[in-house]
Amino acid sequence: MMKEYICNSARETKDLAAQLSEKLNAGTLIILTGDLGAGKTTFTQGLAKGLGITSKVISPTFTIMKVYKKGRLPLYHIDAYRLEGINQDLGFDEFLEDDGVCVIEWPMFMENILPENYLQIDIKYLDEERRKLTFLPKGEVYETLVEELC
Repeated sequence: MMKEYICNSARETKDLAAQLSEKLNAGTLIILTGDLGAGKTTFTQGLAKGLGITSKVISPTFTIMKVYKKGRLPLYHIDAYRLEGINQDLGFDEFLEDDGVCVIEWPMFMENILPENYLQIDIKYLDEERRKLTFLPKGEVYETLVEELC
């Protein structure tokens, strides 16, 4: 079961993510797909805000992972863009089902360690302000999560 949303601004994207964050539990895995500039980090900023994280959330493109601990749940934000072609074990799998929420941008470069169940969110750039977000749950827990999201 998929669900689609049209967000008319970055604020709406963040608000939708904050609504989702209220329903998240430890061990949640969200993978974000979309072109450069589609809004993956904007969505993650909204998740962080909804989790009560006050630190500035930026794309971890160069550090690959940022950890935010000061919220209702820890947030592990991974940008796998620079991992293309790297086949060694970098230890990221321990964060996928850990004590917090893990968000992965560019998950196709980490497919070999992704578990069976997660929430995939495809973000499509429509124009300067508008984005289409398609929620694709994998597994019963994530299907329920998407159903409960208004």
